[in-house]
Amino acid sequence: MRPDLLFRRVTVVDGTGAEPYVADVATRDERIVAIGDLTGYEAGRVIEGEGRCLMPGFIDVHTHDDTQVIRTPDMLAKLSQGVTTVIVGNCGISASPVTLPGTPPDPMNLLGPREAFVYPTFEAYVEAVEQARPSVNVAALIGHTALRANVMSSFDRPARDDEVQAMCLALQEALKAGAIGLSTGLAYTNAKQAPIEEVQPLVDIVGEHGALYTTHMRDEHDGLLTSLQESFSTARNAGADLVISHLKCAGAGNWGRAPLALAALEQAAQSQPCNCDCYPYAASSTTLDAWRVNEQMEIYITWSDPHPEMAKQTLKDIAAQWGVSQLEATARLRPAGAIYHMMEESDVRRILAHPLSMVGSDGLPSDPNPHPRLWGTFPRVLAHYCRDLKLFDLAEAVRKMTGLSAGRFRLQDRGVLREGAFADLTLVDMARIEDVATYSDPCRQAPGIDLVVVNGAVAYENGVVRERQGRLLKRQPAAVAL
Repeated sequence: MRPDLLFRRVTVVDGTGAEPYVADVATRDERIVAIGDLTGYEAGRVIEGEGRCLMPGFIDVHTHDDTQVIRTPDMLAKLSQGVTTVIVGNCGISASPVTLPGTPPDPMNLLGPREAFVYPTFEAYVEAVEQARPSVNVAALIGHTALRANVMSSFDRPARDDEVQAMCLALQEALKAGAIGLSTGLAYTNAKQAPIEEVQPLVDIVGEHGALYTTHMRDEHDGLLTSLQESFSTARNAGADLVISHLKCAGAGNWGRAPLALAALEQAAQSQPCNCDCYPYAASSTTLDAWRVNEQMEIYITWSDPHPEMAKQTLKDIAAQWGVSQLEATARLRPAGAIYHMMEESDVRRILAHPLSMVGSDGLPSDPNPHPRLWGTFPRVLAHYCRDLKLFDLAEAVRKMTGLSAGRFRLQDRGVLREGAFADLTLVDMARIEDVATYSDPCRQAPGIDLVVVNGAVAYENGVVRERQGRLLKRQPAAVAL
């Protein structure tokens, strides 16, 4: 056997949480074919370890890359972080199955204008991804708000029984076509009027198909603990696996409540499959909404349709320039996007360090002035929280970004570095890696991610995208051990 790629004397961090070890790793076609002392092997290309770590490619479990993987298939923001698989369709927002009669409702506009929504079925989305051949793998959730937009002309009410039935039918068809589950964004204006009676039938279908339910909960502020219980109950009643999206304690009045939220998650996990995802920053980013505005919090405007000239300023400064309150400035700016400095660092660290938490960037690629998490999430976990602050060891950091994620999202033979697994690999120099993306300069490639392999092909090297061999990963119903 002649391998295509042979990594010599690399420190293998295998994604399971096991202690790193030094070995040679060989790949052929799209799989890892040998690990150990491979002295005497010849290969199409030999890559010397030189003290670097070889890890499974990172899995970004919380993205809004639905249309990005088609429009800009190089996916440099993700590849340059070592990401080889993205989960799209989060927070109730998905590009399919969608037929919009008009302007995309908030927050679906985070994926782009009406022209971005041209996939009336999940099959149409699959075909578009496969034709684009992005550089990363893609697995897709179906958004509850997207399903609502297909059947409801206004969102300030619960869906009628016939509308719920139509949503259920569309979800069933998408799951049969390979979608991996359902997401909700119950905190958003255009989904918050959806009661349990509307959501439960959809999650029931998820459970019947052995799929996954992820939720941007109804309240991440004062109602955090109540919303957690609602999420646990909904998934448990359906027999569906659950992921709490970007678990956080939002707003100064809720700072310090991470231990309570994590205790609730731990208790639920004793009787049902559930995890959370999180990003390694104390600021969030989404649409600008009046109910989110609190004058004690710094709010940074990233875009505004009616006033694009006001982007890259704080809401406080904009309000002062206009001589109005921050709420009135919000009304003038909308639709708009914003970064909210709404979390406390100690809560972020507690959630990030918890064994049940996975890493997801929640980056917004359509934002002209994005949160630095779009480009910096995974390097920040490795450099800042693992190497510098020692919040966890390297094996645990990598497990949170690979093996744990692949297990919960049922991505078979991915997220681990072992013989027979897909050759999704990231070569990292832990001495050089840094998260250089900042709030003022967010679109920067991290040093230290030297080479990325996707399905056996070198996808990224020396800062440049090479081959694009990503594919759409369809739902695998068989359980994977976590």
